[in-house]
Amino acid sequence: MKEILITGSAGFIGSELCLKLINEGIHVIGIDNHNDYYDPSLKEARLDRHIDNKYYTHYRINIENSCELNQIFKDHNINYVAHLAAQAGVRHSLENPRKYINTNVIGFLNILDACKNNNIKHLTYASSSSIYGLSQKIPFSTSDITDHPASIYAATKKSNELLAHTYSHLYNLPTTGLRFFTVYGPWNRPDMALQSFAKSIIENKAIQLYNYGKHRRDFTYIDDIVEVIFRVMKKPATVNTDWNPDNPNPSSSSAPYRIYNIGNNKMIELEKYIYLLEKTIGIKAKKEMLPLQPGDVLNTLADVDSLIEDFGYQPKTPIEDGIPKFVEWYLSYYKSER
Repeated sequence: MKEILITGSAGFIGSELCLKLINEGIHVIGIDNHNDYYDPSLKEARLDRHIDNKYYTHYRINIENSCELNQIFKDHNINYVAHLAAQAGVRHSLENPRKYINTNVIGFLNILDACKNNNIKHLTYASSSSIYGLSQKIPFSTSDITDHPASIYAATKKSNELLAHTYSHLYNLPTTGLRFFTVYGPWNRPDMALQSFAKSIIENKAIQLYNYGKHRRDFTYIDDIVEVIFRVMKKPATVNTDWNPDNPNPSSSSAPYRIYNIGNNKMIELEKYIYLLEKTIGIKAKKEMLPLQPGDVLNTLADVDSLIEDFGYQPKTPIEDGIPKFVEWYLSYYKSER
């Protein structure tokens, strides 16, 4: 692995992956647009951890800008790409759908074109558990039909998977999509539930619980996510010679194309999640119970059998360990920010 391009390299997952790779002595080319969807100072603080490392090079560009993106590919000997940049947030996608189309679809198309034109050995990209929409089938399997996304954000992620398959099929470009299940941990985004809840608890404000707090989620700790990406990137998708066109599996293809769920394979009640947060912080939460919001998914649970079979790894950090690590970081980071 000579040089690896990571998009979203100042983001929650992207920055952690950068640290993992440069600690392995791998040269990383990082791209991030540093937009103001949330406080850019958090992105700068993440980036400060690795921007001066001799194995790291940073570019502040938008992936929607194909000219600038293509120039980076020309200037570097990039072999592998981890595409993690995206306009995130399910609810925000209902308010600003065009931003999601521009970044998540047009931007992804630019990444695919650059990979095709530069003979990239493997494109690994972030998909999402939101692709499963309002499915009541548990656990979610990559063999499930995912034609009914419940949010604009989910629709853009579904589009990514379809475009990736097309490029894999037409141009023999190895692609692997990773459907992340509720990622959490230190350095996460302020709009994500864990950080939002912690802030409200500490400030003695009510946390808003949609669907009256009856959600259940498959929570995945950030270190497990990064380990999976690292393992997957090194093993490019190959042509599936066992694929049967008369009995196709939605998650497989004759092309060098793969999809995996990345989750703990444990469904945790939101009430337990909050209880552990309260216990660690030492403050009882005030709660405002609200109805289900448009775009929300009731329950998530990842079937990770294919991940275990192909890579011998399963995310396993329990929330009893993950939440205290988050709280330790949160209290330290925001204390220093004041």
